[in-house]
Amino acid sequence: MEQKRNSFSGSIGFVLAAAGSAVGLGNIWRFPYLAAKDGGGLFLVVYLVLALTFGFTLLVTEVSIGRKTKQSCLTAYGKLKPQWGFLGTIASIVPFLIMPYYCIIGGWVLKYCVTFITGQGLAAAGDGYFTGFITSPVEPIIYDVIFLLLTCIVVFRGVNKGIESLSKILMPVLLILVIGISIYSLTINGGEENANRTGMQGFMMYVIPNIDGMGFKDIMVVVMDAMGQLFYSISVAMGIMVTYGSYFKDKDNLMKSVNQIEIFDTVVAFLAGVMIIPAVFVFLGPEGMDAGPGLMFVAMPKIFAQMGVAGRIFGIVFFVMVLFAALTSSVSILEAVVSGLIDKTGVSRKKATVMEGVIALAIGVVICLGYNLLYFEFPLPNGATAQILDIVDYVSNNILMPVVAIGTCILIGWVCKPKTVIEEATKNGEKFYRKGLYVAMVKYIAPVLLFVLLLGSLGVFNF
Repeated sequence: MEQKRNSFSGSIGFVLAAAGSAVGLGNIWRFPYLAAKDGGGLFLVVYLVLALTFGFTLLVTEVSIGRKTKQSCLTAYGKLKPQWGFLGTIASIVPFLIMPYYCIIGGWVLKYCVTFITGQGLAAAGDGYFTGFITSPVEPIIYDVIFLLLTCIVVFRGVNKGIESLSKILMPVLLILVIGISIYSLTINGGEENANRTGMQGFMMYVIPNIDGMGFKDIMVVVMDAMGQLFYSISVAMGIMVTYGSYFKDKDNLMKSVNQIEIFDTVVAFLAGVMIIPAVFVFLGPEGMDAGPGLMFVAMPKIFAQMGVAGRIFGIVFFVMVLFAALTSSVSILEAVVSGLIDKTGVSRKKATVMEGVIALAIGVVICLGYNLLYFEFPLPNGATAQILDIVDYVSNNILMPVVAIGTCILIGWVCKPKTVIEEATKNGEKFYRKGLYVAMVKYIAPVLLFVLLLGSLGVFNF
């Protein structure tokens, strides 16, 4: 079966596909509101340090495991060490749980694209618009079906004709849109009605660290937020990078490709803040920075509404860009599940895609109904109040992903030893410039940080 395994045509295809996975809603939506909440530049500095250490360690480890075993996450860990096959099972549960609700959120983005394209942007700025949409018993399901279908079509077409082809088209376009919107956001002037606030003033709030009144507890919150964000940003601990690594050719430069993914992801995450935070500051003031998770679906339409005619264009471009980011990520999530089914059971790609698509739709319908017919509130250990979507997100992201990452560090750091990854990553004579850092991170620092993150998620302590 290994001989028949598909692979990316080259390192560029791999990098764009992996970057497409990494650059998703986590970067465009979650990164800016965390940066706004956590002192702007302080969050950026902490995130950058963690990306170059913690993120690099997990990313190079997972890609190396995938290429070495030529297996998806479901079977890769067992092939590496038979007694550790259970870790592959846990890792595969993560994308299985994420897929249904990620497509729902992708459907929300698609809804806003349609809204702005059809000239209903002012309606989207209304206070009850977003709530009214997600609590509708039918409309969110329709958009979920459309987004899920688009995702399935890409995966159905395979690694080269589907995933790689899509990434080669969407990722350059996405980068151009991100840069364009960022430049425009910096040039905004709110005028007298907005206290003459400017985009550059908002940008300075974003990049200059603000530690006024912050104690050790507050700093630790920033560190934990930045580390949690890395899971979203670089798509680790959810089987995706192991799966994509299994399609990476032996002759291609793994270290160079991992570095390129790091750079691409970090740049887009930073630019996501440049796109959003200055505009929020100009039109909603400093208090608008507290919009939290509602920043994209609630605050941004209000901003576009204040821009007049330009707001409609800006809104269309913005949500099309977010849609592209969401689609490339959802494709990678589905691929992790489909590839696991193929490797484990030997079913065809088409059958595996249809099977997982049907299951994701069924679960997605239940999650959508969690905002209306099946609505309830459930307190989570981390102090949040949750509906069905939040519960699934909490289990996958706050519990299973740290567990997978901790298990991976223990497996590579102590059982198989770091040389397993180092030798795979340098098999063509590449230089491993952060070898000492990598060994220290995978054996000691990363497992401890991850364990602290897991304890915080479980509510064992609160910073």
